[in-house]
Amino acid sequence: MISTQMSDALNKHMNLELYSAHLYLAMSSRANDLGLKGAANWFFVQYREEMIHFMKFYSYLTDQGVVISLQASEAVPNEYNSLLEMMQKTLKHEQLITSCINELSEQAVNEKDHATRIFLQWFVTEQIEEENNDRDLIAKLKLVGDNGHGILMIDGEMGQRVFVLPVGSPLAV
Repeated sequence: MISTQMSDALNKHMNLELYSAHLYLAMSSRANDLGLKGAANWFFVQYREEMIHFMKFYSYLTDQGVVISLQASEAVPNEYNSLLEMMQKTLKHEQLITSCINELSEQAVNEKDHATRIFLQWFVTEQIEEENNDRDLIAKLKLVGDNGHGILMIDGEMGQRVFVLPVGSPLAV
């Protein structure tokens, strides 16, 4: 059984995951507008992953008998001057998500809510990967600076990213 405090906290975070999806969709559009088709793809894949995260929370909460509360999302920024700026904002946002997941995990431990603690473990591991990928791209972008050829090489690399539906995903048909 899940406590009201835990279900409220998970529901709030679920809405943050939806905001994350919107943020990355806006970044995809901006990257496309900058002529960075590979980065647009990378951010679109990120959007799809965030929607999976949202649905994982949604499914977990409904499985726990919680009535979902979808909150109105604030508008996401869509003005960025460079790919480096987008990636730096991405890392900052993912660090916020990591902090929130850690707080939820701590709350689950304090409430002795083992089911939620186990559920959140997937996200703890996911956030390590998210932040590491962002830091790698930021390092590469800093190395090439304003060199257009270098940025295009990184853009090409970002274009190779493919969305993979996680096993057991709530969206798997």
